[in-house]
Amino acid sequence: MTATDLTIPTTTLADGTAFPLIGFGTSSLKGVGGAEAVAAALRSGYRLIDTAAQYGNEAAVGEGVRASGVDPEQVLVTTKIAGGDQGREATRAGYLESLRRLGAERAALVLIHWPNPSRGLALDTWRTLIDLKEEGRALHIGVSNFRPEQLQELIDATGVTPEVNQIQLSPAMPRPEAVAFHREHGIVTEAWGPLGGREGLSAQFALQKVARRHGVSPSQVSLRWAIDQDIVVIPKSSDPQRQRDNATLGHVTLDDADRALLASLDLGEDAAWDSREHEEW
Repeated sequence: MTATDLTIPTTTLADGTAFPLIGFGTSSLKGVGGAEAVAAALRSGYRLIDTAAQYGNEAAVGEGVRASGVDPEQVLVTTKIAGGDQGREATRAGYLESLRRLGAERAALVLIHWPNPSRGLALDTWRTLIDLKEEGRALHIGVSNFRPEQLQELIDATGVTPEVNQIQLSPAMPRPEAVAFHREHGIVTEAWGPLGGREGLSAQFALQKVARRHGVSPSQVSLRWAIDQDIVVIPKSSDPQRQRDNATLGHVTLDDADRALLASLDLGEDAAWDSREHEEW
């Protein structure tokens, strides 16, 4: 399969910008292997790459972009402000360090990685991201792991709504209240862990039954379920064939019976990491 064979659907950010519904996650991909995985994904046709200062792999991601042969201007790199870099000045310094490691002049999207309420710096951090966007140093800005009331606090204080909220989301954690809030406010929902993780999603009978019915993998069912809701997914894999499979979903069509089966997997909001308590620095 060549890059021209892979057609990735898009959603739309609040300002009308097209944004890929399928991106490439990199949270455990580091070093030479990580760079090679990123390059392979880009050559396959991915254009959205997700990283973070906290992952310790921004340099590898940047190298992968350069090695891919794809025009860097066509690659949308997302990075995130680490908990220890929150605050007015620390956010700016941390972001500029991320750009240095990426070897880039700006990121397509920069997110606050976690609210970390014990620090009380999420709002100051958000104000700095607003500044960075106004300066042209970041094309788009958003947050990650924010609950609706945490989003509302940023909106009320600044009048600026995050363009994206990246949250833990899969058929086992559909997060309907968060998704509804995002839709109401024009925020794109982006799912991390879209294939499940500690919840053992891929082994669930309901998911396997839907996959068998369509002759596709459980992963493809989970990803199709999300993008059918206009939710961005960022699956990760170092295997080039699996990378292509994760972005080849046009032949997967879910009906109401499939969705009803998948709804039975919902573990409830309490199963997701609660960003009022869980913090990452």
